[in-house]
Amino acid sequence: MKKFINDPNDVVAEALAGLAAAHPELRVDHTEQYVARADAPRSGKVALVSGGGSGHEPLHGGFVGPGMLDAACPGEVFTSPVPDQILAATKAVDGGAGVVHVVKNYTGDVMNFRMAAELAADEGITVETVLVDDDVAVEDSTWTAGRRGTGATLLVEKIAGALAEEGGKLGEVAAIGREVNAASASFAYALTAVTTPAAGRPGFDLPDDEIEAGVGIHGEPGRRREKLRPAGELVRSALDAILEAKPVESGDRVIVLVNGLGGTPLIELYLVYGEVATVLAARGIEISRRLVGNYVTSLDMAGLSITVTRVTGEMVRLFDAPVRTPGLRWGA
Repeated sequence: MKKFINDPNDVVAEALAGLAAAHPELRVDHTEQYVARADAPRSGKVALVSGGGSGHEPLHGGFVGPGMLDAACPGEVFTSPVPDQILAATKAVDGGAGVVHVVKNYTGDVMNFRMAAELAADEGITVETVLVDDDVAVEDSTWTAGRRGTGATLLVEKIAGALAEEGGKLGEVAAIGREVNAASASFAYALTAVTTPAAGRPGFDLPDDEIEAGVGIHGEPGRRREKLRPAGELVRSALDAILEAKPVESGDRVIVLVNGLGGTPLIELYLVYGEVATVLAARGIEISRRLVGNYVTSLDMAGLSITVTRVTGEMVRLFDAPVRTPGLRWGA
């Protein structure tokens, strides 16, 4: 293993220290281990809190800031944050209008965020939960009951975060988040296994001429192992799975995310986006907005995911709203 680290046991804590040094507009609590907007809590604003295991950067800490999250709870690498950590973040950003928890559908995340929401309720904080389960590759996987939460998490956080920034009410913010999730489907491929700092070796064996189709963001198995094929063929297979699970008709509008899993160069991600655009155009589907890059990663895994979200005009408007975070930034 070759990584730019000091001690594998200190990677998350030292990365958070670096995040704080690089982004003074954020507040990092090193004791409770959460990242928050420096201006939080904001009175009367619905707050958004998300989190999960580290190793998926910029998700989630990189999406804290105006227009997205108010706080994020990074667990250890590929390990859910604990309830007390989530509760501390929730209390730190509660402005009296309630808090939305955005939770990826992994067993540990679901359980710990549920416990934190119950503890917050005991302290008079109203919490709504938006569960993200967009991965259409498999159901009831290694770490989940039901579909896994992956790339659509970014779109839920961006669109719901924009509505919260505009002054949306708690129920409205949670509802738009659930609407985005329901309209989203994702599929991923891995070319190589992921190497966690603690393990020091690849998490699974993947021969040079094979890929994992439908892989999870922690390296969980997908639908099948298959031989490496040209990118165009892989894109068509992924879109077949996506559009079968969440149909999109000719004339519909979508947001497309082509997301790198950490070890895939942009030249390949843009090539794949070109293939996606060609396939969707042939089906009469309009791509209203697109993102290409590393947003929901899996440490050093060479691979990518494709997310397609069928959108309304309101979703596009909220997607376009200003955002200022380390990982996503546009507008005023």
